[in-house]
Amino acid sequence: MDQSVAIQETLGREENCIVAAQCDILLDDLSESRLLGLIESAKEHAIFIYTHRRMAVTADDVSLEDIIPISLDFAVVEVSSPEQLMVVGADTRLRMSYKGEELELRLPFGSHSRLFLCEVNKAWSDVCGSPTQLPKFEWINKYKKAIKSQEAVKEDTALLDAFPNKSNQQRGIEKVSDQKGSLEKVKSSNSLTQKSKVNSSQDNQSISSREERDDLVRSSSHTASNKAQILAMPQFGLRDNLIRCEMLKKEDSYTYLEDFSFFLGTYNVNGQTPKESLRPWLSCTPKPPDIYCLGFQELDLSKEAFFFYDSPKEQEWTKAVSEALHGEAKYALVKLVRLVGIMLIFYVKNEHAEFISDVEAESVGTGIMGRMGNKGAVAIRFRFHNSDICVVNSHLAAHVEEYERRNQDFKDICSRLQFRQLDPTQPPLTIMKHNVILWIGDLNYRISDLDVDSVKDLIIKKDFETLHSYDQLKRQIDEKAVFVGFKEGDIDFQPTYKYDTGSDKWDTSEKCRIPAWCDRILWKGKNIQQEHYHSHMAVRSSDHKPVSSMLVVGIKRVNSEAYKKTFEEIVRNIDKMENECIPSLSLSKREFNFKDVKFMQHQAETFSLLNDGQVPCQFEFIPKPNESTYSKPWLTANPCKGFIPEGGSVVIELEVFVNRSTAPDLNCGKQEIEDILVLHLERGKDYFISVTGNYLPSCYGTSIYSLCHMREPIKDMPIKTLLELAETSPDNDAETTEKPLDIPKELWMMVDHLFRNAVNQEDLFQQPGLRSEFAEIRDCLDSGMPDSLPGSNHSVAEALLLFLDALPEPVIPFCFYQQCLDSCSSAGQCEKVISTLPQCHKNVFNYLAAFLRELLKNSASNRLDVSILATIFASMLLRSPKKQDFAEKTKTQEFFQHFLT
Repeated sequence: MDQSVAIQETLGREENCIVAAQCDILLDDLSESRLLGLIESAKEHAIFIYTHRRMAVTADDVSLEDIIPISLDFAVVEVSSPEQLMVVGADTRLRMSYKGEELELRLPFGSHSRLFLCEVNKAWSDVCGSPTQLPKFEWINKYKKAIKSQEAVKEDTALLDAFPNKSNQQRGIEKVSDQKGSLEKVKSSNSLTQKSKVNSSQDNQSISSREERDDLVRSSSHTASNKAQILAMPQFGLRDNLIRCEMLKKEDSYTYLEDFSFFLGTYNVNGQTPKESLRPWLSCTPKPPDIYCLGFQELDLSKEAFFFYDSPKEQEWTKAVSEALHGEAKYALVKLVRLVGIMLIFYVKNEHAEFISDVEAESVGTGIMGRMGNKGAVAIRFRFHNSDICVVNSHLAAHVEEYERRNQDFKDICSRLQFRQLDPTQPPLTIMKHNVILWIGDLNYRISDLDVDSVKDLIIKKDFETLHSYDQLKRQIDEKAVFVGFKEGDIDFQPTYKYDTGSDKWDTSEKCRIPAWCDRILWKGKNIQQEHYHSHMAVRSSDHKPVSSMLVVGIKRVNSEAYKKTFEEIVRNIDKMENECIPSLSLSKREFNFKDVKFMQHQAETFSLLNDGQVPCQFEFIPKPNESTYSKPWLTANPCKGFIPEGGSVVIELEVFVNRSTAPDLNCGKQEIEDILVLHLERGKDYFISVTGNYLPSCYGTSIYSLCHMREPIKDMPIKTLLELAETSPDNDAETTEKPLDIPKELWMMVDHLFRNAVNQEDLFQQPGLRSEFAEIRDCLDSGMPDSLPGSNHSVAEALLLFLDALPEPVIPFCFYQQCLDSCSSAGQCEKVISTLPQCHKNVFNYLAAFLRELLKNSASNRLDVSILATIFASMLLRSPKKQDFAEKTKTQEFFQHFLT
């Protein structure tokens, strides 16, 4: 369990606990348990040393003792003996020094200790890399003052046991030793020897008011550079993976099942603020659940939230939830994750908090262009005892007829949402790679093939079984289109959508929505029983009703004695065979050819690696000499590294995907679909894999200048001509003999289609289209000029945005970017900048602006306004050559708004 959040609660607003690790301070023949926190403030780092009375869950569990600044006077070295380095699972002994004084520590074996060392090493390297910029550490003075303000502990106080007794825990007091051989040997100006105990809540008040935090248990960050450092550590790597694999095989021999109750809830709040107690929903069970996983959708419907800005609704609903949890237990807020209006909160009973570990949160948007977070999912994965659990809260595409889009959203979430692992040799974890998967949310599947009166009649009769047979989700599951392997309890409650807000009346608006079970709870995994599945009619804040389900889940717990016995047996066996054999692999295929690769169209082929040697092996795709990555950017291997037990096999998927960053050079022939992959076997040889193919040039990723000089479809253009156009500067346009088109014909085709068919389309440029329809639109644009484009208006609109996004040089070229920011407050200056653009770019800008002004004339029906269009199109037409900050985004939108009014 990551204990950094307990440390964070003792810090001020400006300080951040990057990572925490438990350790023992070695005092001659004795040791004392401590908690280390790597603290960052203003790009300076220091190690804070805390005493703690148990697994630290809140600030009340820790007391600040000492501070070690990470400066040029700081050093840390590993002092483990060669014998210890050879033992898998051995603790790591370190010596930290500061201004000549030394402190010896022992960190327990595990990923948290490794990550802590990597982060400390990174902070130290940053200091050493800039020796002229000496850190001042003024921010730590307030913490030193807080330490000194407390009473010194008496010299004769008894040595604190590693696990304090019950009376100490109850009093919230810790006794520590100040005997000879204690921390005196590391006495220095940074108060390493201070034994003063600082009550954490008093600490916090003396420094700053305690900040309200989103989560109580926070997973530490880990970057690519951290991972490289971890791989370099001598005691981790292949042996670690060998043991993990063997322990996993024999898991049943050292684990047993224990039941825990999971309360799952989902509520689409329709942008409302909490106006009533949530107790009828969250405290509906006789006994308090062990864990709460609560999902919200449409938390905030404002335009600011839609475009990824902060929302005050998050704090309001979190407060309402915390006040409504079951009153017979106390809960810790483990994690909160939000994507626009989709929020997931994870609580656990306090007594279970120490058994929660490996907490990670991720999100994925499935809105327009697969980026906007108005639709998508957030997820939290964690380990509870010895079971890996993933909780997903999703909000899928709306509207009755869009069930295929909902199916696509589900598949996108499953494939794109991935969790990093602390062990860099392991590939990212997908949702499906967990023991237990809990899926909640507004899935938006509706009732089909029944009119509103027939649906309401069945509801009045409480004939939910018949009504359920018309449910789109049930039908899609029966067809194995989505949620394969998932289960859902029997639905014996009336549909949860749509009601008049504040009442139990069905929708009386002009649209008169057909009632539907939009809000659902499903699960996947073994040893799971559902105790209830209800809606809660008494909660009336929204046009949806909240839903809850209580699941009893059999969680794998570890028998410590059996675990130790199994571990020691495996280590002995590995020791015997480790140096006897060289690993070996056989590959099912070594040459791959990808035919007719297209823009944003996945192609994949697989091959298998069979471990035909006599020992387990570890593989990794490695970069070729003078290259930074193992493959060209359009190619990925999944997994790119891994571990194969003796006699086992792994399927590798090679995927080719051309996006906006790789398309320009492939379109003109500067690059080709050609690469060699090097598959490296640790302690073994390298294998070479050939990848070839052909790419079909597309208007997507081709410059405006080039497209304006193509009167024929790009499919019919010689590659030599495409290369010449790509290498010709627009400044030399006068040298061309043929008059170019005013705007690219492909752009005209899409805008004309939307002008004729979609000016009144509701949620245009906000509702995503179907991927299959985009592929058809792309092929039509690349191969000819059809009378009309295929697909829905939403698909054509998304195709237009993708076209603009893929331009290698945006409509307003990069070199004009700063001028646009400088002139954003003046309409006249903005127009002056546009007048200086290259002619073809100026034509495209004016054409698009005129089209968008036409859309705004129909805002009553399409629900578009200047703010929405400026936010969407400013990022397409006026892209920054580097990452934009918030102020720059605001200025680009202000610039573009001048041309929409």
